[in-house]
Amino acid sequence: MIPRAEAARRRALELIAAAGSEGCSQAIMLAHGFTVDELVDLVRRGLATATPQPIVTARGRYEIPILRITEAGRRAIGDMQA
Repeated sequence: MIPRAEAARRRALELIAAAGSEGCSQAIMLAHGFTVDELVDLVRRGLATATPQPIVTARGRYEIPILRITEAGRRAIGDMQA
């Protein structure tokens, strides 16, 4: 049986990987039920990167974190499936 944290980690990595080179915004990840702590864990483990992406709206300028999977994250998905 896969521990709950590892299953959530794999699901998050698969979602980020599916987004391709564009990456996946923090807002999308939160909407899928992931917590900020889980996303920070992915980055700290080197499985994903988080890069601020500037956007400008009528209300001002914001920076939205974009998550992208790393090569280590791709390997981890394979390792988790084995």
